[in-house]
Amino acid sequence: MAGAALGELCGGLLDYKTVKFAQTRNRRVGLLHRLLQLGVLGYLFGWVLLVRKGYQDTDGAPRAAVVTKGENVFFLVTNFIATAKQAQGTCPESPTVLDAICTEDADCPKGNPVIHGNGIKTGRCVMFNTTRSTCEIYGWCPVENNTLPRKPLLAEAENFTLFIKNTIHFTKFNFSKCNTLQTNDPTYFKSCTYDPFFNPSCPIFRVRDMVEAAGETFGDLALLGGSIGVRIEWDCNLDQPAAQCQPQYSFSLQDRMYNFRTASYYWDSQRQLYRNLLKLYGIRFDISVHGQAGKFSIIPAAVSFGTGIAFFGAATVVCDLVLLYLDAKADFYWKEKFEEAKPPKGKAEAAA
Repeated sequence: MAGAALGELCGGLLDYKTVKFAQTRNRRVGLLHRLLQLGVLGYLFGWVLLVRKGYQDTDGAPRAAVVTKGENVFFLVTNFIATAKQAQGTCPESPTVLDAICTEDADCPKGNPVIHGNGIKTGRCVMFNTTRSTCEIYGWCPVENNTLPRKPLLAEAENFTLFIKNTIHFTKFNFSKCNTLQTNDPTYFKSCTYDPFFNPSCPIFRVRDMVEAAGETFGDLALLGGSIGVRIEWDCNLDQPAAQCQPQYSFSLQDRMYNFRTASYYWDSQRQLYRNLLKLYGIRFDISVHGQAGKFSIIPAAVSFGTGIAFFGAATVVCDLVLLYLDAKADFYWKEKFEEAKPPKGKAEAAA
């Protein structure tokens, strides 16, 4: 018995199964099959080929160069607070600093720094004005002025222009492109201003237009400053003429407040060191460049079409599963699809 079972098992390993096609009149499964095929076609031609351009080789790591009147980060001053002729010495701390308010000398421990203040406490509580007393400090005196103008002092800066020249190079395809118009007219760049529809190849941008494109108004942003991101996006189809490879610009607000301090130092005739302190408010422009390029290549094209053919086969497998396991007449279809074919017996076997 064991030998017979073993022989049957070995014989089964040597069996060969061939495909049998059975045409059925099941309209529901037939409709499902056609819908799956249409879905595969829509995916292959709509998404893979048209949207994703699966027939192209791509380069998503270009080398980019940006030329501005500055670096990739550009700062435009729109407002400021000036504190003139400061010298190192002692003076009352500003009453706007919470840690500086005092009523007696004990409130001002000598040697302690004023938290968020301008110097070191001397141990004395002195009159700042007729109504308030603050700790005396050692530092740059008088303390920094903190009275902010109600309107930006450099409101006309909205009409300033920013020059942004960008060159991108896709190493894989040895392709380079610049965002400026190739012209022999020497006056072009002196008179043009960027417009996405009428003048997209002009690299000169008006500050007001950039701020408004980021969803803000210049007057509001100029008072306390802010930060705007400038994104240059290159999406180039190198199967088309090079003239159609053009950058797209977008502007976004990154911060509603931006300022920093700077000082200029000088000596007077008495060899006393002084400084003029400026707290500058303005708009910071952060420029970033991104891009990708694609060009026809036989390898990704073959892979994309091979994937589509495989999906067609998967549609048939799904319909077979529905027909053989979920349909009400699954037993009938099972018997019709799977059939064991045995060869006719020879004369010797028949005589036996």
